[in-house]
Amino acid sequence: MSVDHVLAVHLSLAVGGYEVGAGRTVPTVAAVLALIGVVVGGVALARPAGRVGPVGRRAAAVVGLVLGLVGAVVGGLHAANSAGGLGTGNGLAGAVAAVVLGLVGTIVSGLALARSRRPVRPG
Repeated sequence: MSVDHVLAVHLSLAVGGYEVGAGRTVPTVAAVLALIGVVVGGVALARPAGRVGPVGRRAAAVVGLVLGLVGAVVGGLHAANSAGGLGTGNGLAGAVAAVVLGLVGTIVSGLALARSRRPVRPG
C-alpha cells in the first residue's frame, strides 16, 4: 500500500468498502446544517426573553433562520439535479431530509424571531 493510497482524499468506511462520495456528502452536510438550525431555533423559541448561551435570543433566531434556509436551498438544488431515485447512491434521501429539516428550522426560527420583537410586558 503506497503513501498516496493512504492519503487519498475520498471518504471511506471500514465496512464492506462503502464509500461516501460527493453525491452523498453534500446533502448530508446540508441536512446537518438544517438540523443545527432546527435546534438553535428551538432553543431560541423555548427560552424566555434574554440570552441564549453566549448570544441573545434574536441573534440565535437569525442564525437558526440562516442555517435552515441554507439547508433547504442546498437540499432542494441537490434533489433537483440528482439522477435516479431513492437508494441509488446519489444522495436524494439526504437532500429530501435537508429540505424538510430546513423548512422546519426556518419556521421555528422565524417564530422565535417574531417572538423576540414583541415587547415584554411586566407582570
